[in-house]
Amino acid sequence: MSAATTAVAPGPGGASSRLGWALADSWTMTRRELAHWARQPVAVLVNLVFPVMLLLMFTYLVGGGRGVDGDPTEFLVPGMLALTMVFGLESTMLAVTQDLGKGVIDRFRSMPMVPGAVLVGRSAADMLQSTAGLAVMTGVGYAVGWRWHHGAAAVLGAFGLLLLLRFAMLWVGILLAMVAGRPEMVSAVQILVWPVGFLSNVFAAPESMPGWLGAVVEWNPMSATATAVRELFGNPGGATGSWAAEHAELLAVLWPVAIIAVFFPLAVVRFARLSR
Repeated sequence: MSAATTAVAPGPGGASSRLGWALADSWTMTRRELAHWARQPVAVLVNLVFPVMLLLMFTYLVGGGRGVDGDPTEFLVPGMLALTMVFGLESTMLAVTQDLGKGVIDRFRSMPMVPGAVLVGRSAADMLQSTAGLAVMTGVGYAVGWRWHHGAAAVLGAFGLLLLLRFAMLWVGILLAMVAGRPEMVSAVQILVWPVGFLSNVFAAPESMPGWLGAVVEWNPMSATATAVRELFGNPGGATGSWAAEHAELLAVLWPVAIIAVFFPLAVVRFARLSR
């Protein structure tokens, strides 16, 4: 019997009993997603290696940090960490659309289990995978010469902001996957995600761009996170003097919270309407 079939319906107990069943079902779904890592090591490896390849390419071949004083690597690496968190929604979309295409989610919905456990399991597994990917990217960044210059509290805060952005984009990916319904549609979403990713301050400072473009770039949620983590790491980040740049840490919290506030309930409602 697989981990996905061991969930049991909650009994008629009190709130603590229902919470216990919800946590148990959610953990079962998380274990199911994690078990895929062992069965599909190549897919996991690709998800880890691809952002590393991007980092190495922009560090040694394409170049980055245009318009920034100081070491361009210290500008580029924090931005690439933020970019990786945003691009993670593609792996979320692919996993959800594959389950939809195989009828797995329909089977889960017909089982005596807490309905939200499927989404909780998906999100927990993706966050664990993203944490592992973030650790790999950090190690590679250190290997190519990137360093942080502030204390442990600031560094942990930077990683927390990166994971908060990933958590927000996770719910965007879940909703878009349920709307798309098929793995083939993920490539169509990629066409939209990549311009959003590159229309940011990941690779170049906004002050090196035309005025109107720099303003757009500064208000990109990913730019807010990239600027905030650069500040927390003590890396160069450009100094435009704009409100968005001066309040990057605040925006790095507000943008993901706003995205979650919009896409989380939409994803839950869409999931509840599946197969109706």
